[in-house]
Amino acid sequence: MVLEETTVQNMAPISATGDNNMIYPNIGRTIKTALFKADNESRVIIGLSAATKILAKQPEGSLICLMAQPKAGDSATHMHEVLLEAFCYENDIYVIKVDCATKLSRILGTTIVESCCLIQKPWADKENENLNKSENILVDFCETYWDSPTQPIVKLPTV
Repeated sequence: MVLEETTVQNMAPISATGDNNMIYPNIGRTIKTALFKADNESRVIIGLSAATKILAKQPEGSLICLMAQPKAGDSATHMHEVLLEAFCYENDIYVIKVDCATKLSRILGTTIVESCCLIQKPWADKENENLNKSENILVDFCETYWDSPTQPIVKLPTV
């Protein structure tokens, strides 16, 4: 299932062109906003290898893992991503699947196309667990689909 910005269609992404209203309109733009804010605070870990290293050392510090659709034929990367996704669910880290690694990389400002990134929690201790508005929306979005057998794929805005 791929979600468009304002509609849910069977196996199609979230975009602003749909007719039906959704609970989370503009979720792709919300992801972009959350990434910009987290990046300004140095809380974004970019890349599969870097994310794996951070999660191995301190999984409780991660809030959201964004994962792009795997390329056809890249089975090694796909296996790493499946294991990363399972690890995230096991450690209560929210996973959001996005439609395109190229768009994700452009939003992150990287020249290398990366298939995933982590948004770290903005707090160091449990006393100040405050999220910004866009992160709260993303957490609510993830909670909505947490037990869903098929996770939606969010269509990111073009950059």
